[in-house]
Amino acid sequence: MSPESQIKANFAAAMRNLVIEPTSKTPKVILNADLGIFEISGRSIPEDSIGFYRKVLDWLDEYSKNPLPETIFKFHLEYFNTSSSKVLLDIFRRLERLHKAGHKVVIRWHYDADDEDMAETGQDYQALLDVPFELVPV
Repeated sequence: MSPESQIKANFAAAMRNLVIEPTSKTPKVILNADLGIFEISGRSIPEDSIGFYRKVLDWLDEYSKNPLPETIFKFHLEYFNTSSSKVLLDIFRRLERLHKAGHKVVIRWHYDADDEDMAETGQDYQALLDVPFELVPV
């Protein structure tokens, strides 16, 4: 294997799964490429949303080059700020592109059954996207 091929293989292995533990201002992120099941949950109010989510966006770009036959992305956010909402749309757009490329993609928007604002936010995202988008009250 050439040195360049080895570097690419090492990079791919390192990118395989991404886990970011939650803080009081950032959500838990689990991106499991082995299963094709991804999740973002908790609170998303980082001071630098773009900086926080850059790893996620880059990881999704890499995953999109060789995705599994089915990808499920679960979102269960208690609260998020405006800058996070813009980055969430960037994530959704990447998933939409994957779907339009012929891959099975499902977005599941989990929300507390008594949280009308989060339900409406999910409906707003659902209306903007051309990708299977399920609203899941919990």
